[in-house]
Amino acid sequence: MDLIIIGAGPGGYELAADARRQGLEVAIIERDQLGGTCLNRGCIPTKALLASASIAHEARAAADFGIDIAGVTPCYCRAVGRKDNIVSQLREGVAMALDGVRVIQGEARFVAPDTVEVNGERYSAPRIVVATGSAPARLPIPGSEYAITSDELLELKELPARVAIIGGGVIGMEFACILHEFGVEVSVIEYCKEILPPFDRDIAKRLRTALSRRGINIIVGAAVTSISQGSVTYEHKNKNVTLDTDLVVMAVGRRPVVPEGLAELGVEITRRGITVDDSMATNVPGIYAIGDVNGRCMLAHAASAQGKVVLGEPVNLDVIPSAVFTMPECAMVGLTEEQCRERGIDIKVGKSLFRANGKAMAMGENDGLVKMIVDTATGSILGCHIMGPHASDLVQAVADMMSAGKGVEALAQAIHGHPTLGEAVQAAARACC
Repeated sequence: MDLIIIGAGPGGYELAADARRQGLEVAIIERDQLGGTCLNRGCIPTKALLASASIAHEARAAADFGIDIAGVTPCYCRAVGRKDNIVSQLREGVAMALDGVRVIQGEARFVAPDTVEVNGERYSAPRIVVATGSAPARLPIPGSEYAITSDELLELKELPARVAIIGGGVIGMEFACILHEFGVEVSVIEYCKEILPPFDRDIAKRLRTALSRRGINIIVGAAVTSISQGSVTYEHKNKNVTLDTDLVVMAVGRRPVVPEGLAELGVEITRRGITVDDSMATNVPGIYAIGDVNGRCMLAHAASAQGKVVLGEPVNLDVIPSAVFTMPECAMVGLTEEQCRERGIDIKVGKSLFRANGKAMAMGENDGLVKMIVDTATGSILGCHIMGPHASDLVQAVADMMSAGKGVEALAQAIHGHPTLGEAVQAAARACC
């Protein structure tokens, strides 16, 4: 065996398939289902449910477009059935991609730097890659056992009337949008001063305002102190508040899942995850870690890119776009304005509103902003932040420019089709020139 991979999420199974194409003898070990969290309990199922929620939202707004639709009645059970079917089909695709790779079902335990044990059998290889991902975190507060996580929420076939979500990050806000469109009364309780803590504040505040107008109750700067059956209590502005609810969902981030036996081998592990260098190698020769488990960037596409690094492919890990699939979407790449200010970088900030974009107006999705951040001295694009229609797609063009080392002038001068949403990105770039 040339390579053993522990974990069949995007990072693991793509690495396995790539390594097999290079002629390596590869084994991949998975204790659950192929596809990992992303396919089974994360990216894909939530996007399937968000697609259903988006159609419900559009149907309710159809009259604004001159189309009358009577009796819009979303059926969550059928939406879940569609979600499960999509996940099943994609899981079959992963199995096909692993053709020629030895798939071992079970939980791996390290017994030596080059050897793992699964179901009583031992497997050895000169290189072992840990790609075991992460699991939902929980707050250590009284009554935490009354809350469910995103894993359990995705298994529900019926929804309660009221849901309180602890955490206004990516997971919390995506579920807030899904549940709201299916008729649930949603409250989001976020500890930080603003939702989506990693995102630029202008974008996060604009999203919070938009979702609040839609009817989602969002409380920021609040610390949850306890949960009971039927309520959640939090401290807000020096007052204790009890919120009645039918279900509490804990969406307070994720923690790395570290295989048994790794610490005993002397591999450096922190609360963030397994420590690795820029080649994804740990401090113990022959052992690597990619994806959520190393804590560098908890995104599926980051895990896939890190897997390519293990194989020696040139990958620019400094430019990784990210998105939150709320309604409207938010996306970002690079540094926020706050981060640039903290680092003392002299910057130009260019903004463009979607309400000035013809395509967005025609779509009826004109609530949004593109924010471009540029180094004043060099003209390099340091960051781009978008809230608006198809933000997750639009940010990729900027990420491509950044990865290729192109400055803001190249983006500003490129001819954009009209009418397109991309013109909003160009307008923000031009505002920086």
